[in-house]
Parts: sequence; structure tokens; C-alpha cells
Amino acid sequence: MKTLKTITAAFLIAFSFSSFAADGTAKEKLEMNYALKTYIEAVTDGKIAGLPEVLDKNVKFTSTRGDNIMSHGRTEMLEILKTTENVKQNCVTLFNVVESTPSASVVKVTMKYDGFSKVSYLSLSNTTKGWKITSVSSSFI
Repeated sequence: MKTLKTITAAFLIAFSFSSFAADGTAKEKLEMNYALKTYIEAVTDGKIAGLPEVLDKNVKFTSTRGDNIMSHGRTEMLEILKTTENVKQNCVTLFNVVESTPSASVVKVTMKYDGFSKVSYLSLSNTTKGWKITSVSSSFI
């Protein structure tokens, strides 16, 4: 009987720790830093697996190259990024939170390559399902 109580206690302790770990991960996914980190890993390292969950369903991507302005929706951008899956960019990526409130933030992401940089401004909104990227506007300098 003592062995059964010990096994039951060990099981309950292990189960409760795994529940806390799962809650920590779920809570982390609701934070702005998670959305930002997921985006940066997708465009810098080709790790696109978690990207769809941090993109708003109506996200808009705009890229300016000289006089040309290109716009893409969520589905089209995910298809483009799939072509670079697991491809690590040869750049240094930096980010800076330009403005942040409890409900919205603007973040500048700079990817510095040899000879040029790609600068993107991300707009993020805090939703009931966590922080979502609502727009990305990029230019090359």
C-alpha cells in the first residue's frame, strides 16, 4: 500500500510540473516578444513553422524598392517565405521598439547585409489570442 501511495504521489508531482510547463509556453505565446521573435526567426533563419500563428488573418506586407511598391497578403507572403524555409540569411538582424502601448506596438527590424540593409516596420496588436502582426512595411537602403 505504501508503494502505491508513493507511485501515486510521484505521478501527481510529475503531472503537475508538466501542466505548469505547458501553461508557461502558452502564456509566452501571448506576449509581444514571442510574435517578434517568431517573425525575426522566420525572415532571418528560415524558421517559418510558428509564423502563421503570429500573423493576423488580414496582415498586409508592403515592400518599397525604388519607385516600385509591392503588396502581399498573408497567404502570398507565407508562400514566398516557404521558398526560403531553413535558409539562414547572411546578415545581422537588430530590432528596436519604436512605440509600445498595452494594445499596440511599432517595431523597427533592420537586417544588415554587406552593402545594404532591409528595414522593416512591424505593427503589432494585442488581441485576445495574443499579439498579432498586422502589417509589415519594408524598404531597402
